[in-house]
Amino acid sequence: MTPFTFTGLVGEIERLDPFTSKFVIPRIVDIWVPPQYEVNLDQKYSVIYMHDGQNLFDPSTSKFSHTDWGIDETVTRLMAESKIRPTIVVGMWSTVKRGLEYMPQKLPITLAYKELMAMFRKEGQGDICSDNYLRFIVEELKPYVDSHFRTLSDQCNTFIMGSSMGGLISMYALCEYPQVFCGAGCVSTHFPIGRGISIKYLQEHLPDPATHRFYFDFGTKTLDKNYEKYQVKVDKILLEGGFVPDQNWITRKFDGHIHSETDWRKRVHVPLGFLLK
Repeated sequence: MTPFTFTGLVGEIERLDPFTSKFVIPRIVDIWVPPQYEVNLDQKYSVIYMHDGQNLFDPSTSKFSHTDWGIDETVTRLMAESKIRPTIVVGMWSTVKRGLEYMPQKLPITLAYKELMAMFRKEGQGDICSDNYLRFIVEELKPYVDSHFRTLSDQCNTFIMGSSMGGLISMYALCEYPQVFCGAGCVSTHFPIGRGISIKYLQEHLPDPATHRFYFDFGTKTLDKNYEKYQVKVDKILLEGGFVPDQNWITRKFDGHIHSETDWRKRVHVPLGFLLK
C-alpha cells in the first residue's frame, strides 16, 4: 500500500487518481485505513462507501464549505471506544455529473419526472446515470477494494452513506443492491428534488427489514428546513414496510443544524455508530 498523506490525517489513505471505469467518467477515490491497519495483520474490516469523497478527510479539498467531515478522526475514536466494528472508509469523489450520478434513475414517469428531466437537460447536464454510477461501485470499485485490502466482503459488512443528493443515492443503492449493501446512511437527504419523486420509488423497492438498516436525519435551517415534511412520508413507508425505529432504522432531527459539512461533521458519529455497531 502506498499511502497518501496530508496534515492532520489520522490513519492512512491510498489515493487512486484517477480510478477509471467503463460505466462513469474517471474520478479520484480515497481508501482510508485506520492507524492499526498495518499493526494487526490478522484483522479484517467492514467497509463503508461514501459519496463526495473530497469532503471527508481534508478541508482543502472540501468544495462546498471548506470543512471536512473529520471521518478519519471520528471512525478512529469510535473504534477505540468499541462503539463500532473495525472499518475501512472508501470515498468516491464527485464529478461534474454529480447530480446525474446521484439522482435515482428508476423513477415513475410522472409530470414531476418530466420536469426534472427538462431541468437537467436545460442545464446542459444530460440524462440521469445513477444506475451506471452504482455499477461502477458494485462491479468495479468494490472488487478492487476487496482484492487489495483485508475486507469482510459479505453483505452484512458493506455499507453506503452520503449527504444531500448523496443521501438519495445511498438510499437508492440499498434498494437496488440489497444483496451487496447492509445499510445506508442518508444525511440531510435532498428529497425535495423532483417534488419528492424518489419517495415513491422507495415505497415500491424497500429492502428486507430483517437484513437491512436505514439511517436518515435532517437539520432545521437553510436547505434542511424543507426536509421534515418529506421525511415524515419516508418514515411512514418504513414503518408500514416492517422497519422498527431504533432497531433497523433511525430518523433524527437536529435542531439548529444547517445543510453543510460543518454540521454533518458534528453528528457523523450518530449514523456511523448505528450502521457499524
